[in-house]
Amino acid sequence: MSTEAYTPAPYRHAHTPYRRAGRSGLLLPPISLGFWQNFGENRDPLTLRTIVRRAFDRGVTHFDLANNYGPPPGSAETHLGRILEQDFRRHRDEMVITTKAGYRMWDGPYGDGGSRKYLLNSLDQSLTRLGLDHVDIFYHHREDPQTPLEETMGALSHAVTSGKALYAGISNYSPEMTRQAARILADKGTPLLIHQSSYSMFNRHIEGGLLEVAEQIGIGIAAFSPLQQGLLTNRYMSGVPQGSRARGSSPSLTERQVTDADYQERVRGLSEIAHERGQSLAQLALAWALRHPAVTTALVGASSVHQLEQNLNTLKNLEFTDEELARIDEFAIDGTAR
Repeated sequence: MSTEAYTPAPYRHAHTPYRRAGRSGLLLPPISLGFWQNFGENRDPLTLRTIVRRAFDRGVTHFDLANNYGPPPGSAETHLGRILEQDFRRHRDEMVITTKAGYRMWDGPYGDGGSRKYLLNSLDQSLTRLGLDHVDIFYHHREDPQTPLEETMGALSHAVTSGKALYAGISNYSPEMTRQAARILADKGTPLLIHQSSYSMFNRHIEGGLLEVAEQIGIGIAAFSPLQQGLLTNRYMSGVPQGSRARGSSPSLTERQVTDADYQERVRGLSEIAHERGQSLAQLALAWALRHPAVTTALVGASSVHQLEQNLNTLKNLEFTDEELARIDEFAIDGTAR
């Protein structure tokens, strides 16, 4: 990719079926670019810049981060901040940039959890790394049973009313805590916009209540890990390749998981269905996650422009027959390869 001035594709929004986040006015692309585990100091900056440019050219307007994304923590925001300054200063209002705080970010008693001090200090640090005066959505990244929910939601509301965020979101909350959080925020005049949760054919826990709650209270769902850390791709169907995440130090994916007999049987069954639909297994998995009306967007990382293009090509076929869904259910078992 040339380092010359970037001019976005002229019809970049024309073919993307944007989806409304719950009952809000905000539209998001069905596939968004997430920066967890793939936008750190171990990546070539030029490759990262190329991926972001191509995503924007393909109608991806939503870019998702957290304070601790990297590695090391903070580096994903720093990388994106540099790319925004280089290429997107004139296009900021076409972009939805989100970040989160809730996991450990710095040492001491104020660098973790859900306190007002941690969340608002973390947001200020994120804005500095990104080179922005506001993000579009600021999330609390996980429940914190040690902090009153009223304090945590008060911090999110303050982030919005102060102009440092446009919307408030939560992530990894239970259905009941989601209801409570939405109620507290509504009382403060700051509606809850969206819930970010893991969701895939092998991790279906949000079907146990969260999807229903989201529809009832009118919030969107941003599904992360829809490819189950690579388990719902063809990557591990012939063993464990060198350099793969399963051979590395990933806490969420191990060599034992991908050689498990049940996993291999299910992934091959799903791959056959994908082939019949003219899709890759990854494309089938993304389309399946997006089939539920409460799911606004699926967050997917990319290590190359080719991988990004393949994921975005999922949008060519998002429809399922009842027969296909029934066949998928034979193999799409919650808890597979845990």
